Amino acid sequence: MKILCVGPLFRGSNAGAFFRALARNGVFIEVLDEFYHIPLTPSSLQSKIISKASRPIFINDFNTEFIRLFHRFKPDVVLVYKGAFVKSSTLEYIKSKGGKLINFYPDVSFHTHGNLLQDSLKLYDKVFTTKSFGIKDMELQLGIKNSCFIPHGFDPEIHRPIPKDVIPADFFCDVSFIGTYSPKKEKILSYLMDKNPSLDLKIWGSQWEKSKAPNLKGKIQLGVINGDLYAAGITASKINLAILSEQVRGASSGDLITSRTFHIPAAGGFMIHEENKESILYFKKDEEAVFFKELDELDQKINFYLTNEDLRIQIARNGRDRCLNDHSLDNRAKVFLENL
Repeated sequence: MKILCVGPLFRGSNAGAFFRALARNGVFIEVLDEFYHIPLTPSSLQSKIISKASRPIFINDFNTEFIRLFHRFKPDVVLVYKGAFVKSSTLEYIKSKGGKLINFYPDVSFHTHGNLLQDSLKLYDKVFTTKSFGIKDMELQLGIKNSCFIPHGFDPEIHRPIPKDVIPADFFCDVSFIGTYSPKKEKILSYLMDKNPSLDLKIWGSQWEKSKAPNLKGKIQLGVINGDLYAAGITASKINLAILSEQVRGASSGDLITSRTFHIPAAGGFMIHEENKESILYFKKDEEAVFFKELDELDQKINFYLTNEDLRIQIARNGRDRCLNDHSLDNRAKVFLENL
């Protein structure tokens, strides 16, 4: 089988990791990296202005290259990972040439990543979602009935224990949260600092400059960590928090699981995860991961496991074993191929 894969390839990208998992499952792939065509992380004010003004041109070039590569590669299947920059006209053209269109959508809402998705998602022959509630959301909001749920998984090339002698010294801490800012996450982490002002906490991720909590200012690290540095951040933390995003516009639920649900234990990290009806399906409670419902419970469990190292290490080992057996992206890719 030949699959043309469309999505970002940077080291640590969930899209690129999934594409490589398909290749390890025997699929012949070609990849169109949208980040090669569309700059999304300009740093200076000047580059941000230029990038925003030029984005329509970049998007047009990207879609032109999409069509060119489709003709050159002649795939059996076209797989678009999210596809925020894929135009409906591009998909319609590929469909007219007999192309089978598949979308893999990894986020909670179809309304928070630009104005193309609401129309383009309807054109795919099938949409895979990493959110169990996404199936109903797609049907009610977009009329999409041919969909399938596949949870996130971990990338064995990235999410593994990192030797401690190569980890930057300033990564080591008692507790960490690695993820994008949201008001809910800020509230939880600020609560923990109020309860224990001396807590050795590090926060990594994008948009944390939005935080207004005074007790988090010294805890927020500079920038995003991806790839091996992300795995290093997990390895260097005695406790890794898996705090989920709240409900956003266009979603019927907040996150129930996320990619970190599997990344943390796969990298050998001890994980305390928000408990809900779905999150407890993947790991045995208090044996392979620890879960919390209330904030005082989270605070108590942090204090308990910081002082019980042997138990913490054993749970982390069990969690990694569970990931290796059940939750790799190679396993997810097999399910994907079976449900095309």
